[in-house]
Order: sequence, then C-alpha cells, then structure tokens
Amino acid sequence: MRSRTVIRTAAVLAALAALTGGTASAVPVPVPAPVHGGGRHDSARDWPQRLIDRTPGLVQPKALTADRSVGARRAAQEVHLAQQLYTFWNTGEQRYLDAAISPRFRDETLPPGRPQGPAGPLFASKNFRAAVPDLTCELSDLLVTGDKITARLVFRGHFTGTFDGVRGRGQDVEFNAIDIQHVGTDRITEDWHIEDNATLLAQLGVRA
Repeated sequence: MRSRTVIRTAAVLAALAALTGGTASAVPVPVPAPVHGGGRHDSARDWPQRLIDRTPGLVQPKALTADRSVGARRAAQEVHLAQQLYTFWNTGEQRYLDAAISPRFRDETLPPGRPQGPAGPLFASKNFRAAVPDLTCELSDLLVTGDKITARLVFRGHFTGTFDGVRGRGQDVEFNAIDIQHVGTDRITEDWHIEDNATLLAQLGVRA
C-alpha cells in the first residue's frame, strides 16, 4: 500500500509540474521610448509609474517598485519584459513569450517532466490551460532591482478541463506564485519560481 501511495504521489507531482512555471523563443524586444526618470523634478510616485508600458492588451502591474540606480531606460526595459512575460501567462499567446525571453533561457527550478529552455513555459501553459481554459495571471507586485525582476502573481480561473484524469466541475481556482527573472542585454535569460501547489491541488480536488 505504501509503495502505491508513493508512486501515486510522484505521478501527481509530475503532472502538476506540467501545470506551473517558466518561459520560450526568439524575437527582438521593442524597448519602450525613453522615459524621464531619475531627475530631481520627478516625484517618488511619478518615477515608477512612468516606466509602465500602457499599450492595450499588456498586463499592467498593480504595484511597481523600481530602484532608481538602475536608470530610466534599463528600468523601463525590464518592466516591459515583465509585462510581456506575464501577458503570455495571462493569455497563452506565444508571441508575448517570444518577445520576453532569450533563446538561451534556462529554468533554474525546473519541475520534473517539463522541458528545459524556451519550450518549458509553452509546455506548462498548454497543460495548465487544458485544466483551466480561462486562466488569468494578475501581476500583483513587480520589483525591479539591478538585472533582476521579482514578481508576485495571482492566477485565477475555473477548473472546467481535465487534470491527472480528473474532470473539473467548474470550481474556482486561485493561487499565488513568486518569480525571479534574470534579465540579460535585451531579454530574460533565466528564472527561479515557486507556486502554491498545495492550494492548487486542493482546489482541483486532487490529492498528492
């Protein structure tokens, strides 16, 4: 009985790994127009808000903190990359992922069963949306410090698909995740991420 439980737990965790995390491909990232940041006439409140790309369709951070020492152009670039990446998680559209990550992207917290590199986030998003087709990603907090982006995310949707052989009944799904993204010259090159999988499994009605 114990061995069957261990096998079942491993199978569920492997399937869950396909649902959460990561990033994919290669397309030049349009850098937002220069912003007037860092000057003495900018208020503390104006500084981070001026970095946000207001293009319709892009995820907007609910809260933004940016280190002024990064410089206005670089900070705006990093905010833009974060908006592209989390718009991918919000929509499932690959073009946003391609604009955000490098072809050399590496997932430093790769879950079992997920491909390394740019294919990983696409794999995870596809499997997640098979279970939660209306998945959304809220960028609740965004912090820009040096060449790192830290994000607090809230994923929401309804379990109307299938996960690990379990068919959803339309139950609500809402769980948190934390990401740290390392930005290279023009795109994200690696990340570390952790998701509240215990809450997610409970909401899906699946036991590890």
